[in-house]
Amino acid sequence: MRLIDAHCHFDFPEFDGRRKAVLEDARSVGLSHLVIPGVRRPDWSRVSRIASEYDGLYYCLGIHPWYVAEHTADDLCALQGLLEDRPGHCVALGECGLDRLHGDMKDQYAWFEGQVDIAALLHLPLVIHSVKTHDEVYEVLRRKRFSGRVMVHGFSGSYEQAAKLIDLGCFIGVGGVITHQRARKTRDTIARLPVDALILETDAPDMAPAGIEAGHNSPVFLPSVLEALARLRNSGLEDLAQSLLCNVQRLYGWNEIGASER
Repeated sequence: MRLIDAHCHFDFPEFDGRRKAVLEDARSVGLSHLVIPGVRRPDWSRVSRIASEYDGLYYCLGIHPWYVAEHTADDLCALQGLLEDRPGHCVALGECGLDRLHGDMKDQYAWFEGQVDIAALLHLPLVIHSVKTHDEVYEVLRRKRFSGRVMVHGFSGSYEQAAKLIDLGCFIGVGGVITHQRARKTRDTIARLPVDALILETDAPDMAPAGIEAGHNSPVFLPSVLEALARLRNSGLEDLAQSLLCNVQRLYGWNEIGASER
Protein backbone atom coordinates (compact mmCIF):
# COMPACT_ATOMS: atom_id res chain seq x y z
CA MET A 1 0.00 0.00 0.00
CA ARG A 2 1.03 3.57 -0.68
CA LEU A 3 -0.26 6.27 1.66
CA ILE A 4 -0.13 10.07 1.51
CA ASP A 5 -0.68 12.21 4.59
CA ALA A 6 -2.62 15.12 3.10
CA HIS A 7 -2.30 17.38 6.14
CA CYS A 8 0.51 17.12 8.69
CA HIS A 9 2.13 19.96 10.65
CA PHE A 10 5.56 18.47 10.21
CA ASP A 11 7.19 21.86 10.74
CA PHE A 12 5.95 22.12 14.34
CA PRO A 13 8.57 21.99 17.11
CA GLU A 14 7.25 18.62 18.31
CA PHE A 15 9.18 17.11 15.38
CA ASP A 16 12.40 19.08 15.87
CA GLY A 17 15.48 16.87 16.00
CA ARG A 18 13.66 13.75 14.87
CA ARG A 19 12.10 14.45 11.46
CA LYS A 20 14.38 12.06 9.61
CA ALA A 21 13.63 9.23 12.04
CA VAL A 22 9.88 9.88 11.96
CA LEU A 23 9.88 9.86 8.16
CA GLU A 24 11.85 6.63 8.06
CA ASP A 25 9.39 4.98 10.44
CA ALA A 26 6.42 6.30 8.47
CA ARG A 27 7.86 5.12 5.18
CA SER A 28 8.35 1.66 6.64
CA VAL A 29 4.54 1.42 7.05
CA GLY A 30 3.66 2.76 3.60
CA LEU A 31 3.87 6.57 3.69
CA SER A 32 5.22 7.98 0.43
CA HIS A 33 4.44 11.71 0.75
CA LEU A 34 3.04 14.27 3.16
CA VAL A 35 1.80 17.84 2.85
CA ILE A 36 2.64 20.53 5.42
CA PRO A 37 0.08 23.35 5.80
CA GLY A 38 1.27 26.86 6.56
CA VAL A 39 -0.70 28.71 9.24
CA ARG A 40 0.93 32.15 9.65
CA ARG A 41 3.34 34.35 7.71
CA PRO A 42 6.29 34.01 10.12
CA ASP A 43 6.14 30.23 9.57
CA TRP A 44 5.96 30.20 5.77
CA SER A 45 9.71 30.17 5.20
CA ARG A 46 10.17 27.34 7.72
CA VAL A 47 7.42 25.29 6.08
CA SER A 48 8.95 25.66 2.61
CA ARG A 49 12.47 24.98 3.90
CA ILE A 50 11.51 21.75 5.66
CA ALA A 51 9.60 20.57 2.60
CA SER A 52 12.73 21.10 0.53
CA GLU A 53 14.97 19.15 2.90
CA TYR A 54 13.30 15.74 2.58
CA ASP A 55 12.08 13.70 -0.35
CA GLY A 56 8.31 13.39 -0.69
CA LEU A 57 7.38 16.53 1.26
CA TYR A 58 5.05 19.21 -0.11
CA TYR A 59 3.42 22.24 1.47
CA CYS A 60 0.67 24.86 1.45
CA LEU A 61 0.76 28.51 2.47
CA GLY A 62 -2.08 30.25 4.27
CA ILE A 63 -3.30 32.26 7.25
CA HIS A 64 -5.15 30.14 9.81
CA PRO A 65 -8.18 31.67 11.57
CA TRP A 66 -6.45 31.41 14.95
CA TYR A 67 -3.74 33.82 13.81
CA VAL A 68 -5.59 36.46 11.80
CA ALA A 69 -5.07 39.09 14.52
CA GLU A 70 -1.30 38.81 14.00
CA HIS A 71 -1.58 39.84 10.35
CA THR A 72 -2.28 42.92 8.25
CA ALA A 73 -3.54 43.41 4.72
CA ASP A 74 0.09 43.46 3.59
CA ASP A 75 0.38 39.80 4.64
CA LEU A 76 -2.52 38.85 2.39
CA CYS A 77 -0.78 40.64 -0.49
CA ALA A 78 2.45 38.84 0.39
CA LEU A 79 0.62 35.50 0.33
CA GLN A 80 -0.75 36.21 -3.12
CA GLY A 81 2.68 37.30 -4.34
CA LEU A 82 4.35 34.14 -3.08
CA LEU A 83 1.71 31.87 -4.57
CA GLU A 84 1.79 33.69 -7.92
CA ASP A 85 5.42 32.58 -8.23
CA ARG A 86 4.32 28.93 -7.92
CA PRO A 87 7.16 27.95 -5.59
CA GLY A 88 8.39 24.38 -5.96
CA HIS A 89 6.50 21.78 -3.92
CA CYS A 90 3.77 24.27 -2.96
CA VAL A 91 0.49 22.53 -3.84
CA ALA A 92 -2.33 24.59 -2.31
CA LEU A 93 -3.46 27.61 -0.31
CA GLY A 94 -4.06 26.77 3.34
CA GLU A 95 -4.81 26.36 5.85
CA CYS A 96 -7.47 29.01 6.11
CA GLY A 97 -11.03 29.00 7.33
CA LEU A 98 -13.34 29.70 10.25
CA ASP A 99 -13.40 28.56 13.89
CA ARG A 100 -16.33 29.29 16.20
CA LEU A 101 -14.39 28.21 19.30
CA HIS A 102 -11.28 30.34 18.84
CA GLY A 103 -11.17 34.09 18.22
CA ASP A 104 -13.73 36.47 16.72
CA MET A 105 -15.74 35.05 13.81
CA LYS A 106 -16.38 38.55 12.46
CA ASP A 107 -12.65 39.11 12.08
CA GLN A 108 -12.11 35.69 10.53
CA TYR A 109 -14.56 36.15 7.67
CA ALA A 110 -12.57 38.77 5.78
CA TRP A 111 -9.41 36.70 5.96
CA PHE A 112 -11.14 33.53 4.84
CA GLU A 113 -12.94 35.22 1.97
CA GLY A 114 -9.76 36.97 0.89
CA GLN A 115 -7.92 33.67 0.69
CA VAL A 116 -10.79 32.03 -1.22
CA ASP A 117 -10.46 34.86 -3.74
CA ILE A 118 -6.70 34.32 -4.08
CA ALA A 119 -7.14 30.58 -4.59
CA ALA A 120 -9.76 31.25 -7.27
CA LEU A 121 -7.57 33.81 -9.03
CA LEU A 122 -4.53 31.51 -9.05
CA HIS A 123 -6.42 28.25 -9.67
CA LEU A 124 -5.08 26.67 -6.50
CA PRO A 125 -6.72 24.07 -4.24
CA LEU A 126 -7.93 25.25 -0.83
CA VAL A 127 -7.25 23.54 2.50
CA ILE A 128 -9.89 24.66 4.98
CA HIS A 129 -10.00 24.61 8.78
CA SER A 130 -13.63 24.53 9.95
CA VAL A 131 -14.70 24.08 13.58
CA LYS A 132 -18.46 24.25 14.13
CA THR A 133 -18.68 26.45 11.02
CA HIS A 134 -19.40 23.95 8.24
CA ASP A 135 -22.60 25.75 7.23
CA GLU A 136 -20.78 29.09 7.13
CA VAL A 137 -17.92 27.64 5.07
CA TYR A 138 -20.46 26.18 2.66
CA GLU A 139 -22.19 29.55 2.30
CA VAL A 140 -18.92 31.39 1.59
CA LEU A 141 -17.85 28.88 -1.07
CA ARG A 142 -21.33 28.88 -2.62
CA ARG A 143 -21.63 32.66 -2.63
CA LYS A 144 -18.14 33.04 -4.09
CA ARG A 145 -18.97 30.34 -6.66
CA PHE A 146 -15.64 28.76 -5.93
CA SER A 147 -15.18 25.95 -8.42
CA GLY A 148 -11.69 24.77 -7.48
CA ARG A 149 -10.65 21.78 -5.40
CA VAL A 150 -11.15 21.95 -1.63
CA MET A 151 -10.35 19.82 1.38
CA VAL A 152 -12.26 20.51 4.59
CA HIS A 153 -9.70 18.98 6.89
CA GLY A 154 -10.38 17.20 10.18
CA PHE A 155 -14.10 17.10 9.49
CA SER A 156 -16.36 16.48 12.50
CA GLY A 157 -19.77 17.70 11.39
CA SER A 158 -23.02 16.01 10.43
CA TYR A 159 -23.76 13.86 7.41
CA GLU A 160 -26.01 16.59 6.02
CA GLN A 161 -23.25 19.20 6.31
CA ALA A 162 -20.72 16.90 4.67
CA ALA A 163 -23.12 16.08 1.84
CA LYS A 164 -23.66 19.78 1.10
CA LEU A 165 -19.92 20.41 0.96
CA ILE A 166 -19.38 17.39 -1.28
CA ASP A 167 -22.10 18.72 -3.60
CA LEU A 168 -19.88 21.80 -4.03
CA GLY A 169 -16.97 19.54 -4.99
CA CYS A 170 -15.21 19.46 -1.60
CA PHE A 171 -13.19 16.57 -0.24
CA ILE A 172 -13.63 15.59 3.41
CA GLY A 173 -10.49 15.10 5.52
CA VAL A 174 -10.48 11.95 7.65
CA GLY A 175 -8.13 11.70 10.60
CA GLY A 176 -7.67 10.21 14.05
CA VAL A 177 -11.10 11.32 15.30
CA ILE A 178 -12.70 8.26 13.69
CA THR A 179 -10.59 5.91 15.85
CA HIS A 180 -12.38 7.14 19.00
CA GLN A 181 -15.54 5.21 19.85
CA ARG A 182 -17.05 8.30 21.50
CA ALA A 183 -17.02 10.19 18.17
CA ARG A 184 -20.25 8.53 17.09
CA LYS A 185 -21.58 11.32 14.88
CA THR A 186 -18.34 11.70 12.95
CA ARG A 187 -17.87 7.94 12.60
CA ASP A 188 -21.41 7.53 11.30
CA THR A 189 -20.96 10.41 8.85
CA ILE A 190 -17.67 9.14 7.43
CA ALA A 191 -19.06 5.62 7.10
CA ARG A 192 -21.89 6.89 4.89
CA LEU A 193 -20.05 9.32 2.61
CA PRO A 194 -18.94 8.34 -0.91
CA VAL A 195 -15.41 7.00 -0.84
CA ASP A 196 -14.34 9.25 -3.70
CA ALA A 197 -14.89 12.29 -1.44
CA LEU A 198 -12.55 11.17 1.37
CA ILE A 199 -8.94 12.21 2.01
CA LEU A 200 -6.62 10.61 4.57
CA GLU A 201 -4.71 12.86 6.98
CA THR A 202 -3.17 12.91 10.45
CA ASP A 203 -3.06 16.65 11.37
CA ALA A 204 -0.04 15.57 13.44
CA PRO A 205 1.00 16.36 16.09
CA ASP A 206 -2.68 17.09 16.81
CA MET A 207 -5.82 14.95 16.28
CA ALA A 208 -4.21 11.90 17.88
CA PRO A 209 -5.77 8.47 17.27
CA ALA A 210 -7.17 6.44 20.16
CA GLY A 211 -4.44 5.23 22.49
CA ILE A 212 -2.00 8.02 21.56
CA GLU A 213 -1.34 10.84 24.00
CA ALA A 214 -2.71 14.22 22.94
CA GLY A 215 -0.06 16.22 21.08
CA HIS A 216 1.94 13.12 20.19
CA ASN A 217 0.34 12.25 16.88
CA SER A 218 2.64 11.39 13.96
CA PRO A 219 2.44 10.39 10.27
CA VAL A 220 3.52 6.97 11.55
CA PHE A 221 -0.08 6.48 12.70
CA LEU A 222 -1.67 7.09 9.30
CA PRO A 223 -2.20 3.33 8.77
CA SER A 224 -4.22 3.26 12.01
CA VAL A 225 -6.61 5.82 10.54
CA LEU A 226 -6.86 3.80 7.33
CA GLU A 227 -7.60 0.61 9.27
CA ALA A 228 -10.31 2.33 11.32
CA LEU A 229 -11.86 3.72 8.15
CA ALA A 230 -11.84 0.27 6.52
CA ARG A 231 -13.63 -1.21 9.56
CA LEU A 232 -16.22 1.58 9.59
CA ARG A 233 -16.99 1.10 5.92
CA ASN A 234 -16.55 -2.67 5.85
CA SER A 235 -14.05 -2.18 3.02
CA GLY A 236 -10.98 -4.07 1.91
CA LEU A 237 -7.80 -2.32 3.03
CA GLU A 238 -5.96 -2.44 -0.31
CA ASP A 239 -8.90 -1.21 -2.39
CA LEU A 240 -9.68 1.56 0.09
CA ALA A 241 -6.05 2.70 0.18
CA GLN A 242 -5.97 2.89 -3.62
CA SER A 243 -9.17 4.96 -3.72
CA LEU A 244 -7.83 7.37 -1.10
CA LEU A 245 -4.57 7.68 -3.00
CA CYS A 246 -6.46 8.65 -6.16
CA ASN A 247 -8.47 11.22 -4.18
CA VAL A 248 -5.45 13.02 -2.76
CA GLN A 249 -3.85 13.06 -6.20
CA ARG A 250 -6.97 14.72 -7.56
CA LEU A 251 -7.02 17.24 -4.72
CA TYR A 252 -3.45 18.40 -5.21
CA GLY A 253 -3.39 18.05 -8.98
CA TRP A 254 -0.87 15.24 -9.08
CA ASN A 255 -0.92 12.94 -12.09
CA GLU A 256 -1.90 9.29 -11.96
CA ILE A 257 1.71 8.19 -11.53
CA GLY A 258 1.98 10.20 -8.35
CA ALA A 259 3.51 13.11 -6.52
CA SER A 260 7.03 11.90 -7.18
CA GLU A 261 6.62 13.03 -10.78
CA ARG A 262 6.30 16.70 -9.84
